Amino acid sequence: MAKLLHCFNFSKKQIIGSQFIFVLSIVMTTTMALTTTRISYLSAKNIGKLITIPESVWRKSASQHRDRIWDLVEPGLLTPPKSSLQRKSRRSSSRSMPLPSSPAAGEWTALDPNNPIYNFLIEYYGLKGAKGLKRLARWSPDPSLLLLEDEEACPEGIRIQHVSYDTERNMYDEVIEAIMMTSHNLGGIFLENATVEDIGGTLHLRGAMPVTTPKSKPSSELNVHGVLYNPALFYDRNVPASTPESKKKLLKIIAPFQWYSSILERTLRSEPILHCHGLHEWAMQYRPAGAPLPPSAKYQSHIPLRVSQQVINSTVERKGISCTHVDALRFFAPAAAPLNHHGSSLERTDQLRLEQKACLHSHMDLLKIVLKLAPFVDTDLVADALAMSLAARKLDIEASPYDATGYGAGVVPVETKEGRALYKARQKELMLETEPVRVRLLDSYHVFMNLAFDEKILGCSLVNGANSGKDSSIGTFAAPERFSRAEPGGKPWRLAITKK
Repeated sequence: MAKLLHCFNFSKKQIIGSQFIFVLSIVMTTTMALTTTRISYLSAKNIGKLITIPESVWRKSASQHRDRIWDLVEPGLLTPPKSSLQRKSRRSSSRSMPLPSSPAAGEWTALDPNNPIYNFLIEYYGLKGAKGLKRLARWSPDPSLLLLEDEEACPEGIRIQHVSYDTERNMYDEVIEAIMMTSHNLGGIFLENATVEDIGGTLHLRGAMPVTTPKSKPSSELNVHGVLYNPALFYDRNVPASTPESKKKLLKIIAPFQWYSSILERTLRSEPILHCHGLHEWAMQYRPAGAPLPPSAKYQSHIPLRVSQQVINSTVERKGISCTHVDALRFFAPAAAPLNHHGSSLERTDQLRLEQKACLHSHMDLLKIVLKLAPFVDTDLVADALAMSLAARKLDIEASPYDATGYGAGVVPVETKEGRALYKARQKELMLETEPVRVRLLDSYHVFMNLAFDEKILGCSLVNGANSGKDSSIGTFAAPERFSRAEPGGKPWRLAITKK
């Protein structure tokens, strides 16, 4: 459904309230027409699994998720000017789709771009403006519920049914028939009584499929009974990729998921490096005598340094830099490149051998990796990844040469022996806290990929460009960015491709 809305070029602002209901009637007509084509790939006796979550249960979970995201980001929010609040108040009086409210959460605003603990969410992960944070606060059901077989194993109130849609006669009540029709007999996770207004507000817009039936009078209107999520339906798992073009397109879709799962696997198997002392931030400010001002000096330039340039240089030069994170290297001062023990330039594929479980940046990247799965991921895991990402960033800034005490950060003076010992202890503590989050995230990738894509095509190894699958006719795909080279002060990955 979300795909179809995109195809019709309807934006969220254009289809609110009653307008959205009208659009749904058009889209549902198209969906039913497509069913004729897709149903040929499904047996009429095929059994779909339907997981039903009562409204009281999913709304409580959605509210708890929103409140937790608010608690995590609130210290980094800008205070909205009064004029902005007044304009918002005037708009809300006529808005037909109000934003979800919660007693614990206040007014969503943008993150403060000057707050060094939070601005990486803007610069690295694109959470721009209030809209970015609202997307982070949206809820969707955990797709692993689709793996449950016994209601006794379900959380309280959640129901499991094994049903099928019979094209010749009615076998079930109206709502279940509508669900099976919408899902092409695949079923999914159904949120009872979710409304059109919930989609894009409380709930993720991407992947949301309203379940509707025609009203008796007038026939052009629809009753919305709830919202369905199913990764198999969103990614057309049961529709064969019958042409080389469709296979290549599907491989291109799968490639990033396989890449990130490989990164998680390698990181979990890695030996931790506990002697880097977080010197990547120092390498960004490194400037030996006679060297020009490095491009990276612009980062955090609004924050004063707590040590002199001489101390920065001597700290970097003392034993060099042991930075394993390929993304961090690109932000080094060019003069610091030869001092990195793991290479003065690195390729993206080097991440597979260098990523290690004690690296603060690998913890920060957990947020990027979990958001790649949205909406088909447990939102509790999204919040846990955000918490770990912020904890890593705080230590990152506290061990830097910046004076960020005005933003609530402490100081870990890694330029001293005592400071390095403190950093190592906190780095190890954070590594142990992050490990179970990374394990859960890897498991979520496995669950998602097996639900969303056919096992046969998942047999292709897309990470190194080699086909390890059983069917060589499927082919392989690796994103061009996987063959990029990073150098201090260099171009972004997509502009530094070494081979096509």
